[in-house]
Parts: sequence; C-alpha cells; structure tokens
Amino acid sequence: MKKVLFILSTAIIVIACGGGSTEAGKATTEATASTANALSDNPDYQKGLALIAGSDCLTCHKISEKNIGPSYKDVAAKYENTEANIKMLAARVIKGGSGNWGAIPMTPHPQLKQEDVEQMIKYIFLLKK
Repeated sequence: MKKVLFILSTAIIVIACGGGSTEAGKATTEATASTANALSDNPDYQKGLALIAGSDCLTCHKISEKNIGPSYKDVAAKYENTEANIKMLAARVIKGGSGNWGAIPMTPHPQLKQEDVEQMIKYIFLLKK
C-alpha cells in the first residue's frame, strides 16, 4: 500500500510541475526557434550584427535593455522601418545628437560609412517585436 501511495503521489507531483509535454508549449518552442532561424538567415541581420560587433555601439547600447543609450529593441519600436527613417537614424549615428532619448548625448561616429550605419539600422529594425 505504501508503494502505491508513493508512486501515485510522485506521479501527481510530476504532472503538477509540468512533467507532461503539451502541444501548445511545443508549438511555442517551435515558433520561437523558427523565428530565430529566419532572422539569422536574413543577410541584413548577419551584416548588421557583424558591423555592430566590430564597432563601439555595444559600449552604450544593448539589445533588450537600456544601458547608457536606449536598447535596440526600443529604437526599433519607436521608429517605423522606412527608408527615410533608416537614413535619418544613420545620420544621427554619424553626426551624434541629443534630446531624443533623454539628456545624455550620443557621441558622433564620423569614422563610420553611411552605408555601413544604414546596414546596422536595418539589423536593429529586424529586432522589432
């Protein structure tokens, strides 16, 4: 009798703690993996990520949380992904600026090429939720 109660209570605990797999959980995991794969296969994503990794951008910015400057996801959420916004944001990165995200100014980056910064902005827009 003790063995039966032990096995039954163990089974209840496993089930209550999510020991069983559900189709919804499986579908969510597969959708997340699919989205991640789609992003990493996108040439704009790959080029932009490489350019950002080779620059000093990550000193002040993070992907998902505010650092000195806004997160990339916050930037993507604030601006519509248009050619005009890509050019405008690239110009701000190169020339620097202040006031759009608070009192802390963004230092200018005149050493960066316009087309490289535009590629970085395209990468950032791909992070939009």
